[in-house]
Amino acid sequence: MLDINPILLLATFVVFVSLIAVLNSWLYNPLTNFMKKRNDDIKSDLEKVGNNDKEINELNAKAESIIMNAKLEATALREKVIADAKELVDSKLEAKRAELAQEYLEFEKSLSESRKELTTDLMSQVPVFKEAVKAKFSQI
Repeated sequence: MLDINPILLLATFVVFVSLIAVLNSWLYNPLTNFMKKRNDDIKSDLEKVGNNDKEINELNAKAESIIMNAKLEATALREKVIADAKELVDSKLEAKRAELAQEYLEFEKSLSESRKELTTDLMSQVPVFKEAVKAKFSQI
């Protein structure tokens, strides 16, 4: 049958324990250290990503506020420019109306003077016309 050899059993036990000790120091500890380091790196990367999300959200909010302020400023500037343009047009329109009113008054004045001159010229010519009409009637 099988005989149990204590020396061989003890030698196998010593080899097994020494193999476990060697594997533990050369393979398992470096492997667990590597896995622990990798897990720590993953956690730190996730925290950085979380911080980046917060930072991105803050930057997006800041960009949106800047855009909103720029739109408000653009609207105010547009309204100001439109108001200035309307004011300029109104002032030019008033100036042109005043100029046209002045020209109209001068035209009316010159027209009345021309009417007076024409009336006086016609009145001075009335005796000549009367004589010409008498001459025509006498020929008839």
